[in-house]
Amino acid sequence: MQTSDPLAVRVRGLRKRYGTPRTGYKDAVDGLDLDVAPGEIVAVLGPNGAGKTTTVEILEGFRDRDDGSVSVLGEDPRDGGRAWRARIGVVGQESRDLYELTVTEIVRAAAAYYPDPRDPAEVIAAVGLTEKARTRTRGLSGGQRRRLDVALGIVGRPELLFLDEPTTGFDPQARHSFWDLVTGLREGGTTILLTTHYLDEAAQLADRVIVVRDGVVVAQGTPDSLGGPEARTPVVAWDDGGVRRTERTERPTAVVGRLMAQAGPDGEVPGLSVTRPTLEDVYLSLIGETLTDDVKVEAAR
Repeated sequence: MQTSDPLAVRVRGLRKRYGTPRTGYKDAVDGLDLDVAPGEIVAVLGPNGAGKTTTVEILEGFRDRDDGSVSVLGEDPRDGGRAWRARIGVVGQESRDLYELTVTEIVRAAAAYYPDPRDPAEVIAAVGLTEKARTRTRGLSGGQRRRLDVALGIVGRPELLFLDEPTTGFDPQARHSFWDLVTGLREGGTTILLTTHYLDEAAQLADRVIVVRDGVVVAQGTPDSLGGPEARTPVVAWDDGGVRRTERTERPTAVVGRLMAQAGPDGEVPGLSVTRPTLEDVYLSLIGETLTDDVKVEAAR
């Protein structure tokens, strides 16, 4: 049923449970609330198994829910028909393979399903596949297939675009080109709900970041304010007789001066460092993890 909801997405008390009486049940989504305003880019972050993909699939109408209310572009996805579906774009995690069709043939075929599609050649150029326009899908690399998925998601000129890990397999140049594309879509009025494991991607694109853990929202805010003011307070760290000490302070220079005075004539403070927590630091603290080497590499890409 269509409503006059001013929000592009409104979710209240969303629940989804998997399992059987014999194996037991697990709540993939456990009372989640979510709002997305028209024209906003919202990034949903969370560890594997947090319920991000399940939530997005329910919003897209591809998965049913057990409880809660959901409104997407004024309609319940359970009841969304062809006209409603033409208003959304979906870029899922898995590539769709049509091995014998060329890139141009696939994008043109997809465009035919929409009342006001973008020009297929323009879309192919936007995702960086012009040189592969006549290549059959089986001849594309994994990253190029991912770009094709993005082309299929935006060719219908969607009002609301779901991007689930959209830049997986992209090289750095392609990722930055894609970010420009997403920014242009938002400037054109498209609302975007993004899930990503790339923290720099969320920081670059999102107006608001939502962190999900164990099926519920644990924090939300702009990329610069997530976690509250204290979470971004600088941290002074130093070694003291083999013990690592830290102090969170808004006046790091004063703390460093005090430590230098205590250090003696040479003023050297072993292991001294002053850092301001990044989005990665705040995010990992919210989900109860530390910055592993794998995450450092992922964040640096």
